[in-house]
Amino acid sequence: MGEVKGSIQESGAGSRNSAIRSRTGGEAREFDAQPRSVLCLDIGSGTQDVLLHIPGEQPENCPKFVLPSPARVIAGRLAELTAARRAVWLYGDNMGGGFFRTATAHLEQGLPLAAHPEAAFSLGDNPDRVREMGVDLTNVCPPGHVPLHLADFDPGFWRTFLAAAGLDYPDLILAAAQDHGYHPDSSNRVGRFQLWRDFLLQAHGRPEALIFTEPPAQLTRLRTLKSRIGAGLVADTGAAAVLGALHEGEVREHQRTEGICVVNIGNSHILGFLLYQDQILGVYEQHANRSREDVLADLDLFRHGLLTHQQVMEQNGHGCLTLDLPPAAGGFTPTYVLGPRRNLLQNTGAVFLAPGGDMMLAGCFGLLQGWEFSASQSLNRQD
Repeated sequence: MGEVKGSIQESGAGSRNSAIRSRTGGEAREFDAQPRSVLCLDIGSGTQDVLLHIPGEQPENCPKFVLPSPARVIAGRLAELTAARRAVWLYGDNMGGGFFRTATAHLEQGLPLAAHPEAAFSLGDNPDRVREMGVDLTNVCPPGHVPLHLADFDPGFWRTFLAAAGLDYPDLILAAAQDHGYHPDSSNRVGRFQLWRDFLLQAHGRPEALIFTEPPAQLTRLRTLKSRIGAGLVADTGAAAVLGALHEGEVREHQRTEGICVVNIGNSHILGFLLYQDQILGVYEQHANRSREDVLADLDLFRHGLLTHQQVMEQNGHGCLTLDLPPAAGGFTPTYVLGPRRNLLQNTGAVFLAPGGDMMLAGCFGLLQGWEFSASQSLNRQD
């Protein structure tokens, strides 16, 4: 197992910029810019992993939760309404589509399903295709339908949940969710990997480019999530995973002298990254239903820059892209593994990471690492 670190780095926002001077009505005033607590949410397909980070506290003393994901909760509620033979109207936000199969099952039972046009984006980017499924798009709840609210982030839920645990609502929220991007006329698989391609080619694989104060227009799910959390930062869950690995000092130092491979094996997707000298040089994304032998074969080719995008697409995956791999990086053999299905790579010599002491919170600590990157960038611009 990888060494578990026992402390959280002080964020640049707190350690270097805790006091800010503002001028109101001609009078200079100082105020403390350090948040008293930061709610970090890693919203996956099966679980929603939660860390309430309290600056200055040891990670072990910060409240942590592993909850069902919002999409999983919606799927459960919709299944109950299907069993009760009720018509349903979906309304609210564009959120994760993890309840898509439940919606399809509802329609296959011959039951009416309607959706507000905004909520319908949770089922697909193309409204015409959503209508072809049998979903009625309407701005108002049709008579006799049960309204079902969709949201990746519900402030009311979090206020109630935290209050029940005797905890205050946070000053800052950081959140991650998988975003395939907006692709009404093309495959989500193709569109999602285009986002990784843009990251490698346009942002040169720099980890700090993986977290957003303002997500790009095509990342519609993250833009909705950002509008709900307020002033915080958002990232894709894959980005949060690799940032979670970089939260560990062991990993940050290792990749500066030798190329490493970081693999996150989630409930739905496998993501692999090649890192060397603070740059991501390769990305591999596949569905998690692949066999151990297939994944090991893919990773071996990936480390050598020999796995093609077309090979992964033909396996029904999302794709693969590697930049020129410098000989000085070696063969990217050292491997660090994260994710709830990490046992797929057990007994392979890989190091199983537990950022902040808890593997399930790797994405949450990745969001904190991204916040650190973002704060450092802001301070550099001010200097």
